[in-house]
Amino acid sequence: MKRLIPLHRFVLRVLPLAVAGLLLSTRPAAAILQKGDKAPAIKLTTTSGQPVTLNNYKGYVLVMDFFATWCIPCKESIPHLNALNKKYSKQGLQVLGVSVDEGAERDVKTFIADRKINYPVAIAGEDLQTDYGLRSIPTVYVINKKGMVAEKFQGYSDQTGHAMEEAIKRLLAE
Repeated sequence: MKRLIPLHRFVLRVLPLAVAGLLLSTRPAAAILQKGDKAPAIKLTTTSGQPVTLNNYKGYVLVMDFFATWCIPCKESIPHLNALNKKYSKQGLQVLGVSVDEGAERDVKTFIADRKINYPVAIAGEDLQTDYGLRSIPTVYVINKKGMVAEKFQGYSDQTGHAMEEAIKRLLAE
């Protein structure tokens, strides 16, 4: 006659193996994008229908602003981004708004018009948000002329805006 293993002993033997199997079989989480990392590729279409890739910005300093139309700090940052675009575009700055809104593109277009956004805006899918390690909005990545992440700003305040402008001036001078 076979002897039965008590349930608690069975669990203690099998549980570590099951946990190890789960850990080995899951897809690794995207690494958090850091300063000095190569900016992940982008393939977007702006709300005006223009295709956008990182190659479009080679040799420029790029400010990528991840935002949502419902986000209050995102709305507060737009006048600053408009001003930066106007002030530094002739020196090699490009600004790209990247909406993370789900739903109708029409709502994003209305948002752009209402806020008089003077730079291109595209809508990001989940893959791009994952590639950029997006955890909160607004998140702004400043990418240097060589396509490397130079700065990352999360949230918006006057202090953040000032730090962003200082980083842009430094990068434009390189």
